[in-house]
Amino acid sequence: MTAAAHLESALRPLLRGPLPVRLTTWDGGAAGPVDAPHVHLAGPGALRRILWHPNELGAAQAYVTGEIEVEGDLGAALSTVWHTVAARRISGVRARDIARLAVAVARTGALGLPLPPPSTQARLRGRRNEQPRDREAISHHYDASNDFYAMLLDPTMAYSCAYFTRGVPGTLADPDAELAEAQLDKLDLVCEKLELSPGKRLLDVGCGWGSLSLHAAEHYGVEVLGITIAAAQRDYIETQIARRGLGDQVRVRLLDYRELTDTGFDAVASLEMGEHVGERNYSRYARALHDAAAPGAPVLVQQMSRHGRHPGGGPFIESFIAPDMAMRPVGETVGRLEHAGLEVRGVQALREHYVWTAQAWSRTLEERWDDAVALLGAEGARTWRLYLAGGALAFEQNRMGVDQILLRRPAPVTSPRPIPEQAVLAS
Repeated sequence: MTAAAHLESALRPLLRGPLPVRLTTWDGGAAGPVDAPHVHLAGPGALRRILWHPNELGAAQAYVTGEIEVEGDLGAALSTVWHTVAARRISGVRARDIARLAVAVARTGALGLPLPPPSTQARLRGRRNEQPRDREAISHHYDASNDFYAMLLDPTMAYSCAYFTRGVPGTLADPDAELAEAQLDKLDLVCEKLELSPGKRLLDVGCGWGSLSLHAAEHYGVEVLGITIAAAQRDYIETQIARRGLGDQVRVRLLDYRELTDTGFDAVASLEMGEHVGERNYSRYARALHDAAAPGAPVLVQQMSRHGRHPGGGPFIESFIAPDMAMRPVGETVGRLEHAGLEVRGVQALREHYVWTAQAWSRTLEERWDDAVALLGAEGARTWRLYLAGGALAFEQNRMGVDQILLRRPAPVTSPRPIPEQAVLAS
């Protein structure tokens, strides 16, 4: 029997039916429907990784190292697998499933000790969500290469969900221009919700590559303090400040939110940074936003949400992309922000917009694949391909969401105009 036949026999009970993909193996074997997405195991190492990490991590390790190849559209293949899991109500891998898989792997001659993790897999030290480890986690993803992010993202370098307002995404002649417009629309949406105007002071917590900070200064005339713990981001923003002549309006500091002492800001924003602070630190993060805002000032948090297991996004995301990330249903996040003393003024869901955003990034990655490999290496580029395809699918299937939560630090309510004297006398 070929390796493909051994695997098909072992996996059928777990999958509660036939393979959802066309599986071929290094020894020339094949199993599964001919017209299904084609998955090729290039060597026995893929089986060893899957056996030692039978959740999605083993398959992800094998994919980024090239031990698993997926022909054609990776997103379509992932969608087929997820649809099968849902339709057949497959809840997880059981001990007897692993035992069957181990027997099958042994029969292919692939049984052995665990292989070393790929070079792109994070290796963090220290206690979870303490400051030194947080800096390592952020650096792992955000300090990879400014040149890569400049290649992947739109000209504003916005690395967060865009806001599409101009027709159906993907229908325009220039998808890259469409994403750029959507990111500008998102920045304007944030600035308008924050009621920005010349002379006001904005705090941008987790400012990324400065898309909001620079846009708010240039187009709304505000003074901005951006904080980040990613050195590459700080360096990029400082270059842009000098290039655009914004030295009197924008400052960026390499600073953890827990070290922030500046207060009295007219507006506070934090775009997709709250996911990184960790479960036990979220209350502290929410309180930092409250304390930085002046009484009556608006606060806007754009943040991803997630239901069910794996609040960090799943084994692949937690191991390769955003270690120590924590998400929760949006209602729970709203409750924590309220507990910190902030008043909720509105919540706007943008889930579909993240599908379109991730798909636009995926198109750019494929179009500039050789450049991505030159900047990140083959493993790095394949990690990003899997990340973006899986991310778009998670938002499409409503396993993840993203929301703009508009809040305000409460202030004493004052009458909009003086009460007429005759009204006072009449009372």
